[in-house]
Amino acid sequence: MSRMPGLDLLRAIAIVWVMLFHSWLVGGLPAPFTGVGDYGWMGVDLFFVLSGYLIGSQLLKPMAAGKGIDLGGFYLRRTFRVLPAYLVVLALYFCVPGFREREGIQPLWQFLTYTVNLLIDYRQNPAFSHVWSLCVEEHFYLLFPLLAWSIWRARSVRVVVAVSIFIVVAGMLARGFSWHGNDRYVEYVYFPTYNRLDGLLLGVLLATIQQFRPAWWQALQQRANTVLLPSALVVLTLSFVVFTHRVGFFATVVGFPLLSLGMALLVAAATPASSLIARCRIPGAGWLALISYSLYLVHKAVFAMVDAWMPSWLAQYGVLVFLTYACASVSAGALLYYGIERPFLRLRGRVLPSRARHAIEPPVTILHLSDASRGD
Repeated sequence: MSRMPGLDLLRAIAIVWVMLFHSWLVGGLPAPFTGVGDYGWMGVDLFFVLSGYLIGSQLLKPMAAGKGIDLGGFYLRRTFRVLPAYLVVLALYFCVPGFREREGIQPLWQFLTYTVNLLIDYRQNPAFSHVWSLCVEEHFYLLFPLLAWSIWRARSVRVVVAVSIFIVVAGMLARGFSWHGNDRYVEYVYFPTYNRLDGLLLGVLLATIQQFRPAWWQALQQRANTVLLPSALVVLTLSFVVFTHRVGFFATVVGFPLLSLGMALLVAAATPASSLIARCRIPGAGWLALISYSLYLVHKAVFAMVDAWMPSWLAQYGVLVFLTYACASVSAGALLYYGIERPFLRLRGRVLPSRARHAIEPPVTILHLSDASRGD
């Protein structure tokens, strides 16, 4: 999929928003930014919708064309994309204790198996805890291709709708039963994969409409500025209100699917080149989107190191302090991207075309979802 300026802008906003939220590590933000930073955790939900849409499009496009699914190729692409930079940062966390933003850290095997978000003791081991969202992504990469294949074989739109409703309702119930107020909210509610599938699901549904209902998708694209964007702003505003008490029971149960819906409308509004979001060209946004994964991995550790090294006299200049943190973290993210991430992406480009493809071919009787609506 070619680069889409609207989605690049949203990705850049998401990573900056998350970094603003994590500024609490170093004492918070200057006053003008505090309100924005308090809701910065929502940037992760935007990432989830973007990931669901982009990964869903990657896998569903050949399925919509009646072609096979190259599962090996998909997992190999994800490995080259995610693992090299992650392993480098993980080595720094475990081999250079001074790199950590906090002292305690979960055992190495949990990071290697992407189970940190299910097993973490956040009070004792908060270091590198933001990897929880990468764990959710990895579980999605592992399970979604198999789920998509199974649903495709079912040849029924009703199955897609039923599975989607089940995931949303099951998530609401799981969060409701897991909720105990502020007590272990992060471990029981916020981090576990089974509680955070709403955004990924909504992103996948956008990709499903695009690939299997092109007429519907075209109609949505034509209304990106007049319907989708205003609707997204209304739903997101409502989400902000619901999450005023972030760890409340109502926000815990209802807030996440509502927030994901708002983010999905925003992503849909950003996809056409004619959208207001795509035409809003902010200098550097595309580059920030490019290095966003590396920046995500290192920014908390860099915040802590800058805080430890910063001279005391500088602390009185709030904006200058903020710029120091921002420049240091962006520089570290760029170093990781250009030193590790991009070389392995180039290697992936050389390896994948030469590997033998062993695709799972669809049975000749399988209907596209665009045809399945005519009957089971």
